[in-house]
Amino acid sequence: MPASAPEHVLSGYKVLDFTQLVAGPTVTRMMAEMGAEVIKVELTPHGDHSRHLPYVRDGRSAYFVQQNRGKKSVCVDLKTAAGARVVRELVAKVDVMVENFAPGVIKRLGFDYETVRAINPRLVMCSISMLGQTGPMAHKPGYDHIAAAYAGVIDMTGYPDASPVFTTMAAGDVSTGVHALSAVLAALLWRERSGKGQWVDLSLVDSYFHYHDLNVQLLTASRGAVRPRRNGPHHYLICPGGVFKSKEGYVFIVALDQQWARLCQVIERPQWATEARFATGAKRSEHSAEIIGTIERWLQAQPSDEHAIAILEEARVPIGPVLSVERAINHPQLRARRTVRTINDRILGDFDVPGFPLRFSEFPGELALEAPLLGEHNAEVLEQYLGYSAAQISALEAAGVLRHDNH
Repeated sequence: MPASAPEHVLSGYKVLDFTQLVAGPTVTRMMAEMGAEVIKVELTPHGDHSRHLPYVRDGRSAYFVQQNRGKKSVCVDLKTAAGARVVRELVAKVDVMVENFAPGVIKRLGFDYETVRAINPRLVMCSISMLGQTGPMAHKPGYDHIAAAYAGVIDMTGYPDASPVFTTMAAGDVSTGVHALSAVLAALLWRERSGKGQWVDLSLVDSYFHYHDLNVQLLTASRGAVRPRRNGPHHYLICPGGVFKSKEGYVFIVALDQQWARLCQVIERPQWATEARFATGAKRSEHSAEIIGTIERWLQAQPSDEHAIAILEEARVPIGPVLSVERAINHPQLRARRTVRTINDRILGDFDVPGFPLRFSEFPGELALEAPLLGEHNAEVLEQYLGYSAAQISALEAAGVLRHDNH
């Protein structure tokens, strides 16, 4: 009989997931969305810390559900010989292992790369940490925004005469997870060619520093003549480029050289398009107060933000409304593309989460995925992967090596 069609692009790949909170779970969540079988190893007694993050109802965290749909949970005490043996046996059966402990922790647990490579030479191991696995500060633990601080990102956010600010999102965690996913997939591709696994080392600081599209080269190539700086709601070098007060709220406008003349026509300043003082973005930045004030007066004179946006879009000037989270969730474009996705959880019911951001022509549908209860799949995984009997599994649970919750 012919083999059944794969569910998705990564169907057949098996992942051992030691991750918690956001960065690591992003890697394994996206792999689950692409069809990989993900075994989430949770440490007794409480498992992933995110199981207790808000919003929580009836003991169930929507945060945990969002990050861990499609994974199978095995809750194990790695401090016991029997628990460590279970995980070693699982290492031999999988293609990928992901962990995001502080450097050194996975080694103390007995599953550093040298150890797991000896068990499974084809294994791709992925480690995610704040500062990476090497360097004089590699041992330091930390979170998303601490990495942003080290990378010079927070210093670029806010007003020049006030404290730097940070965004209340895990942008660095999530994007490091996506960086890590690309590294894992590249390592799997190389394994297909070479037969060898490898260790990929991802750092939140490395990922955050990668975001500096202008700042680093401006500072170093100019030998310090151009110094990047935070500039409130407007870019320090691109003008117009930033948040503008409109009639009903705020909009974001960026008009580079090719759009500048069209914007000048719209705001009834056609002469600006040929004036030398406005010839480049850098020159326009020197006169930003005049430009920003004129644009905002024009915006506020329009009958509505929708009307103003339509006029600028017709002129091919890039513009977008500054939407609240609630308005973004309900925006027809985000709904049509399933950027926002309604899921159903067995305990929490229906609620919205960010959708899967990757699109594949051969796999246009979405998999029906569910987040696990703590240790829900102890028996299933140990039976299917390792051939343990029901009696063996019951004995491990009775001894406290394995744990599962019924809710």
